[in-house]
Amino acid sequence: MADGIRLIIGLGNPGKQYEKTRHNAGFMVMDAIADTFSIAIAKKKFNAEFGRGSIEGVESVLAKPQAFMNRSGPPVQKLAAYFKISIQDILVIHDDIDLNLGRIKIKEKGGGGGHNGIKSLISALNDGSFSRLRIGVGRPGEHTEVIDHVLGGFTHRESEIMERAIVRAKEAVVTILCNGIKEGMNRFNVNIIDC
Repeated sequence: MADGIRLIIGLGNPGKQYEKTRHNAGFMVMDAIADTFSIAIAKKKFNAEFGRGSIEGVESVLAKPQAFMNRSGPPVQKLAAYFKISIQDILVIHDDIDLNLGRIKIKEKGGGGGHNGIKSLISALNDGSFSRLRIGVGRPGEHTEVIDHVLGGFTHRESEIMERAIVRAKEAVVTILCNGIKEGMNRFNVNIIDC
């Protein structure tokens, strides 16, 4: 990421009923980052909640689209245009069922990968060259539909794993902002999880 303001997006669904669900892993990481760096995500514009502040000296806008997962794109596109942030300076944090629970993986750019939030962003931005930080929530069991899985909550044991994943995700965001996406990938794209 080049010098300049960064836009960090956490994907999720608004509303109390979705707060602690797998699909809201992006929101959970965003809240943790905001708390650690004392950035209030309190402003509302373009159907998004956002706040602006500094993460280890890097000027950043933290945002949580409020349009539900599969319509996340337009709020992000409008925020990026408003703050004059290039697509390459956007980092999106989202859940991923193709990664084991608690694993994190950084991706420089790409397609939708079956994730409706990412598909919406690519459609609205007309470009997939934004960075992603994927948070593993695991695949559903044999008799569970994907939608029920991602909109379901974590068990106590899963919550403990997620807490550690959120800490690692925070560290990954700081690494990406301060040292670049390649360094982040080298450091965090390892198939190790501290369970």
